[in-house]
Amino acid sequence: MISMEIELINPYSLKILMVCRPIDSINGIANRIKLSYGWTHKWVNELAKSGIFKLTRMNVYLNEDSYLYKKTLTYIKDILSKNISFYYEALSLFGIKYCFSKTDAVFVWTKGGYNISRYKGYYPVFIKLNKQDKELFKSYCKKLGLQINKKKSIFYKVEYSDNFRFEFCDGIPVDPLQETISFMKRNIYNFEPALEMIDEIYGTKTGIKYKEAVGNV
Repeated sequence: MISMEIELINPYSLKILMVCRPIDSINGIANRIKLSYGWTHKWVNELAKSGIFKLTRMNVYLNEDSYLYKKTLTYIKDILSKNISFYYEALSLFGIKYCFSKTDAVFVWTKGGYNISRYKGYYPVFIKLNKQDKELFKSYCKKLGLQINKKKSIFYKVEYSDNFRFEFCDGIPVDPLQETISFMKRNIYNFEPALEMIDEIYGTKTGIKYKEAVGNV
């Protein structure tokens, strides 16, 4: 039993257990974790041998009472959910439409060069989601121990929408650049340095000269 558990501890099986739904499919799991069907099939079958899944020709049924499954979720909640990076990385595994917004949109568009008013004791991760995905998103957060709309520690600050536009920056879904610039201009005292960074990176012409202004003080 112990040797089997050790063999199953790897990035593939961990992601599978994170994203699996009560009734799922190998193809659906493969798409969410961005792994080939063949490798996903292999590890789902290995997990089924340990009693975590029951397999039929079409479906994968999760045994939520499995000891190994419960222990894995305990590990995720105790260790991974305390990590800021995990909040960012987990979103891409849920199979829902999302994008980073507001302060996180600034963070993404400035290539991680500008972050403000956040630390581990208070770290909102600003995102947008479709309203239709609200319950699915909440179920994943509950499963993985991720917090939503709290007042302290790390948490998702969520804006639900019927529909929203987004662009990709380095492969990351994010509020469109012009929308992000408008957000920064509405909050100019917090984001003046970031606007100058945006001008330097993308050749936009916001007219902000923060470095010059600081140098002349």
